[in-house]
Amino acid sequence: MPKRNATAAVIGAGDFIGSEIAKKFAAEGFTVFAGRRNGDKLAPLVSDIEAAGGEIHARSLDARKEDEVISFLNDADKHAPLEVCIFNVGANVNFPILDTTERVFRKVWEMACYSGFLAGREAARLMLPRGGGNIFFTGATASLRGGSGFAAFASAKFGLRAVAQAMARELGPENIHVAHLIIDSGVDTEWVRQRRLEALGPNALDNPDLLMPPSSVADAYWQLYQQPKSAWTFEMEIRPFGEKW
Repeated sequence: MPKRNATAAVIGAGDFIGSEIAKKFAAEGFTVFAGRRNGDKLAPLVSDIEAAGGEIHARSLDARKEDEVISFLNDADKHAPLEVCIFNVGANVNFPILDTTERVFRKVWEMACYSGFLAGREAARLMLPRGGGNIFFTGATASLRGGSGFAAFASAKFGLRAVAQAMARELGPENIHVAHLIIDSGVDTEWVRQRRLEALGPNALDNPDLLMPPSSVADAYWQLYQQPKSAWTFEMEIRPFGEKW
């Protein structure tokens, strides 16, 4: 594959969406820096990308810690210019409001909003001197709607969207594309499958078109990256064609 003199950083490189994003950008010639809380869990991703001829640097990363985010992105930029930074940390929880503890609310905010601010700020710090770059954030249905039981998650995702929107307005004129991707769907992961079965019964998985493959999310990010600056999208919503909305 053709190699680019550029890195793509994936913060929140989990087993499904994050891994597929990393694979997609590695397949397109980027050197990928992938981070997640337990870096040992990145071993299968490293094997897959290297077997396909790509290059990946994987490590443990607590995205809530400023020094770790700075070190992670600086190391990526030193390897080759940081061209893409994708923030994909989850933190989806569902608790009735009276069962939402102070600790849960604060932790979800730290994971889904505060850490996104850190990632975006530090990526911008590296991209501004070069006059270009791409910073993308993963959102959810909860970015726009506070559903029952999702007070903690929705407030964090609302906040992340606001951070992204403010950054897009500030950094767009500096040739940095900031975008927010709303995934309005369950993503096809084992955790989501089990939750659907528990909530909807044994026939919940009969229609395969209601869950989004993680690779489709990766393709959406690639589409955002390819947009000409004369027609940038700030916010893209994606959902399976069978999803009600």
